Amino acid sequence: MDAKKLLIISFFLFFQGTSAPKVILIFGDSLTAGYGLSPEQAYPALLDKRLTEQHRNYKVIGSGLSGETSAGGLSRIDWVLRQPVDIFVLELGANDGLRGLPLEETQRNLQAIIDKVKIKYPLVKIVVTGMMVPPNMGPVYTEKFKKIFPDLAQKNKASLIPFLLQGVAGNEKLNQADGIHPTAEGHKILAENVYKVIGPLL
Repeated sequence: MDAKKLLIISFFLFFQGTSAPKVILIFGDSLTAGYGLSPEQAYPALLDKRLTEQHRNYKVIGSGLSGETSAGGLSRIDWVLRQPVDIFVLELGANDGLRGLPLEETQRNLQAIIDKVKIKYPLVKIVVTGMMVPPNMGPVYTEKFKKIFPDLAQKNKASLIPFLLQGVAGNEKLNQADGIHPTAEGHKILAENVYKVIGPLL
């Protein structure tokens, strides 16, 4: 290899190693916030730690707010988007379902959030996290709610996490006393569920 080629490769490796990390923004509710746990136990922090250990040039930012609805998320998304975003993970809608809010309104709000993200960062990769509601909401509402998330993913050519709480929901050992929010062990499974989908996007 001649000196010129070696110099070019050296410059490439130098700038690759010193470039600012790409940002994975997880925008959600109490699940993303790690309700009842310390921040480092929540799945966004676990993902960040995993990527750091893999020497990936990515930073995971968890922007979760307990009790957040899709409407609340829409009202604060502009503020959150003041920072650059390369991968946007949308984890909202569960509180809408638990409150029995109109499904059309939920889907409209989530789509509006995605639209704002894509307008601000056209090259962003979108990931939608699927959610479910308890059967006591009624079979029609339950099924229509579940369908919101794959429909959003398909419409926006986004990646889909079929069910964020897969392997955790309904397991008493992996949930806190309220039966809704995962324990620290539960969040490890959530982190794995998310990693399976965002891994190929890195």
